[in-house]
Amino acid sequence: MIDRIVPTRRPSGRIRGYQQWRSLLFLHWPVPVATLRRLVPDSLEIDTYDGVAYIGVVPFSMFGVRPGWWPEAWAFNFLETNVRTYVVRDGKPGVYFFSLDAANGLAVWAARQFWGLPYFHAKMSLEASSDEVRYQTVRRQGGAKHRVRYRIGEALPPSDPDSLEFFFLERYLLFVERKGKLFSGQVHHTPYPAHTAELLEIEDSLLAAAGIDDYAQTPSFAHYSPGVNVEIYDLQQIF
Repeated sequence: MIDRIVPTRRPSGRIRGYQQWRSLLFLHWPVPVATLRRLVPDSLEIDTYDGVAYIGVVPFSMFGVRPGWWPEAWAFNFLETNVRTYVVRDGKPGVYFFSLDAANGLAVWAARQFWGLPYFHAKMSLEASSDEVRYQTVRRQGGAKHRVRYRIGEALPPSDPDSLEFFFLERYLLFVERKGKLFSGQVHHTPYPAHTAELLEIEDSLLAAAGIDDYAQTPSFAHYSPGVNVEIYDLQQIF
C-alpha cells in the first residue's frame, strides 16, 4: 500500500537548509518499466500510475540556497535541471535522480560530497518574456544538453492525491544509494501551484546520457509551476 499523503507532512527532524524553487517546468515521458529497472537500484520499486512508468526532466531556478546555519544574505542563486523517475520504498513514494545539472560549481561539489547525488556542472540560461520561456542546459563535461521553449498556460486547481498531476508534482522524498547503502532525504513545502504548459520547442540528450534509450522524442505531459519555498531535512540511512 502506497501512502502518498504522509510524505507531504512536515517532518519533526532538524532543518538542514532552505531553498526557493522557481519557474519549474515538469516534462514527462512514459517509458517501459524494464528500461528503468536496469538503471534503478534493486532496493527501490518502480512507482507507476495506472501501470505506466515515467521519466521526468525538470528545469528550474534556485534562489536563496543555503544551509540552515548560513546567513540568508550569503545564499546562492543558480539554475538547475533534473532527470528523474519515481520509486517506492516501504510504501513511501519518492524520487530517484539519474542526474542533476547545476550552474554553480560549489553547489555541485557540495551535493556530491555530502549527499552523494549525481550532480554535474553545466552552462545554463533562462530567458522569459510575457508568458514564454526559453531554458538551456549544456553540461560542461560531455556536452549533454537540454533546450526547451514553452508557453505558460492556465492555472490548474489543486491536484487530487489520485491524479496524475499529484503523481508527477507532489514528491517530497528522494532516495540515493551510496556505497551499497540506501538513504532517504525529505523536503517540505506547500503544494505546488500548477499551470498547464504548451511545449513549443525541445532538444534533449540528458535522457540518453542517463542511459535511457526507449522514449518518444516529445514528452507526453508538460506542467509549469511558479514555485515554492522549501525546507531541506537530513539524509537518513534506511537500508
